[in-house]
Amino acid sequence: MTDPIHLALIYGSTREGRFCDVVAQWAAAETGCDANFTLDLVDPMAMDLPTRHGQSNAALKALEQRLSNADAFVVVTPEYNHGYPAALKFLIDSFKAPWRAKPVAFVAYGGISGGLRAVEQLRLVFAELHAVAIRDTVSFANARAKFDGDGRLLDPELPRQAMVTMLQQLHWWALALRTAREARTYGEAAA
Repeated sequence: MTDPIHLALIYGSTREGRFCDVVAQWAAAETGCDANFTLDLVDPMAMDLPTRHGQSNAALKALEQRLSNADAFVVVTPEYNHGYPAALKFLIDSFKAPWRAKPVAFVAYGGISGGLRAVEQLRLVFAELHAVAIRDTVSFANARAKFDGDGRLLDPELPRQAMVTMLQQLHWWALALRTAREARTYGEAAA
């Protein structure tokens, strides 16, 4: 048996009154049911991160360590104005090495597009950072109507199936890439 994949689930929004808590908690609960993963919830709203690039503090250094320790990532992102939130952009762009040769999956939410336009942009960003974006995504169109007032998904069957598929792909890639990173440092020339 292989060691579980250490998964960092990243909250993509820091807006006051954000709906991200509901979607991220659902994703965390679904992931927590899978013994193939250990889970680290990364919520930038709960951290004292700097406001500009080039600044450093203890929270940013701790975040870098948490991301470095992860074998894989799930990014929970809303779509704001056909894109993803600035706080998520800051978090991603603050580091390079922790993302390299690791898989990233997406749980998106929003209005009619379900956050998929944000995900398409994130795929480009993560490719630039040498991360592997998982093809299948969990998406909630008109997300607020999909959950009740207590944060429970009203019709969980299809989203749960999508999450299972996505996590299976994420697990495969995480194992393959972890094995590859252990065999040789990413970017190192073949001997």
